[in-house]
Amino acid sequence: MRKKLSDMSLEELWELFPVFLTGHQECWEEWYREEEQMLGKALEGAGIVRISHIGSTAVETIWAKPIIDILVEVSGENGFAEPERRLLGCGYRCMSRGEQRFSFNKGYTEAGFAEKVFHLHLRCEGDNDELYFRDYLRLHDDTAREYERLKFKLWEKYEHNRDAYTSAKTEFVSKYTERAKREFGPQHSAL
Repeated sequence: MRKKLSDMSLEELWELFPVFLTGHQECWEEWYREEEQMLGKALEGAGIVRISHIGSTAVETIWAKPIIDILVEVSGENGFAEPERRLLGCGYRCMSRGEQRFSFNKGYTEAGFAEKVFHLHLRCEGDNDELYFRDYLRLHDDTAREYERLKFKLWEKYEHNRDAYTSAKTEFVSKYTERAKREFGPQHSAL
């Protein structure tokens, strides 16, 4: 009998859900669009300002973890309670709660990854550095390739430690996010 995800240790979860990369898949954009449409309907009237495809699956030229990252921005006056309630009703699990940042996932099962896996980041409007980084990679192929090489090295080192894998990318991501902000300016509306 399989353990419930909630009963597994972090080590067991990392073993069941290892970090792995794959070449870009055309279906990722379609999966995002389907999920975006569902989210738009489910979150209608809940103060949603924008829904965006972020992360490496949104950059066609590089390998990525086959997990669709989605950024949902809400207006500050509406808060997070209603969007959170509705996301839970759509099959998302809340993975972390902060004062202004929530993380959800969908597609993690006791048997491993489902065919479609999503990470959803719920934030206040304007808390969207991921859009700058994504668009910088889309416009600067040399930086995208450098990022891809870094991810390959980290995959080898941290296949069963997702937190360390993510943490080890932080300096690179921060550096190029800041470059993107200088290049695109504060009113960047995303490509």
